[in-house]
Amino acid sequence: MSILRDTRSGKSTGVSAIQTVTLSVFRFDTIRARVWAFAQMGFARLDFHLMKRCSFWKLCGSGGERFATADPRIYAILAVWDDAETARRTTEDARIYRRWRRHAVEDYTLFLQATQVRGHWSGRTPFRVTDKAAPGPLAALTRATIRPSRLAKFWRRAPEISDVIGTNPDVLFKIGIGEVPVLHQITFSVWPDAGSMARFARRDGPHARAVRAVRAGDWFREELYARFRVTGSRGTWAGSDPLSQYRDAV
Repeated sequence: MSILRDTRSGKSTGVSAIQTVTLSVFRFDTIRARVWAFAQMGFARLDFHLMKRCSFWKLCGSGGERFATADPRIYAILAVWDDAETARRTTEDARIYRRWRRHAVEDYTLFLQATQVRGHWSGRTPFRVTDKAAPGPLAALTRATIRPSRLAKFWRRAPEISDVIGTNPDVLFKIGIGEVPVLHQITFSVWPDAGSMARFARRDGPHARAVRAVRAGDWFREELYARFRVTGSRGTWAGSDPLSQYRDAV
């Protein structure tokens, strides 16, 4: 049975009636499992249409731990829930999540509460700021719809950014996923604190240069940036909980 761990103590958490976002990533190793997961990009939609307490969801695939690459083994479910208890219970017990875990060799879920949001996703702002920034791990999510005329410029920049974040020792967890290959891209990363996140974002390097180019060249038709407080985790990734690095340090 999976356990929901508090980000600081590793113990089971309490829950509260505030909006909670979950990101669940799954790794499918066999060809048969990968074909099944690909088909779920269409079939699993019905499950979420029937979930009344899920206000927003996205099924994502072809993700990788390097933002600029596709990994056909990795798929993800991002969902927004009315409260923390619903998020915990549904990601543990709902048929769709149990089905995905049964086919996957590994899965990992992060529980999040938004502290900062700007922009739109599919024409709306899906995350509601429900928490203030606090000590502890933070997550950053960026989502963009790239203008077709800017695709070549965007993807020329992406490998360099991926290399920089991949070698950053502060990053606890990172994943790149997408709704539509090439056009709709999502990056997600977890950092031990606000300072380490800010140092990466602000220092002059590939990431900062890319941000300036995006603004100057109007590369995105739609974009969203969100920052979250990480309130818990469940499962493992690459054999362990990536947040254990943070817990061991405090």
